[in-house]
Amino acid sequence: MKIALMDSGIGLLPAAAAVRRLRPDAELLLSNDPDGMPWGPRTPEDLTGRALDVARAAAAHRPDALIVACNTATVHALPALRAALEPGIPVIGTVPAIKPAAAAGGKVAIWATPATTGSPYQRGLIREFAAGAEITEVPCPGLADAVEHADPDAVDRAVAAAAALTPPDVRALVLGCTHYELVEDRILAALGPRRRPGLPPIAFHGSADAVAAQALRRLGAAPAPGAAPTGTLSVLLSGRPGPLPAAALDYAAGRLLAGAPAPSR
Repeated sequence: MKIALMDSGIGLLPAAAAVRRLRPDAELLLSNDPDGMPWGPRTPEDLTGRALDVARAAAAHRPDALIVACNTATVHALPALRAALEPGIPVIGTVPAIKPAAAAGGKVAIWATPATTGSPYQRGLIREFAAGAEITEVPCPGLADAVEHADPDAVDRAVAAAAALTPPDVRALVLGCTHYELVEDRILAALGPRRRPGLPPIAFHGSADAVAAQALRRLGAAPAPGAAPTGTLSVLLSGRPGPLPAAALDYAAGRLLAGAPAPSR
């Protein structure tokens, strides 16, 4: 079983690591776009073109499924990607975990890129799935870029700015950008001191585990976390074979993936 994941950069690491935990025997192909990143500031048409190039580069390696491990690409390019690749290759998008976060009601914050925050797409998810919750949308300018470059000082500055916009009594926090799941510990550290005494810990809702599980369902494959760890890892950098980006090794998900061998040629 070969599963490809795509993103402009290392935001695909959490989903890739989640797939690896569910199926240690799966071949993983990571398709990044260092020549065109970041995707967020691009127009929807330009972003869709870049996403199609990255997806087609992955498709040339005949994966069994493709995970679009990027919220922004899912918002703007998912229909085009599915039109280009399905039914031959199932394409799984990444949706912010608003539905499970809002299920219990109360106050919920959604951290996302400025391009996603307030977008018709995100507002539609809120209307559909979060009618019983009090939602605060929090834009996080610069956070994805800081994570991408493994710059801890820039991460902390961006996290602090977003934390200042987050109500101190939120019950749940939706991480609406795949990059943010790589620094969940820093986000928790920033929100903790602002939290009102006596409140339970904030429930974090990322998308990586759900996306990995959905990819297996689309393939009709069951999780097998106890399978032999024979899965390989290969990387495409704007279509060119290359190594795992160095910044990936600053994160636990990247180090987990780095231990896999390259596929034999």
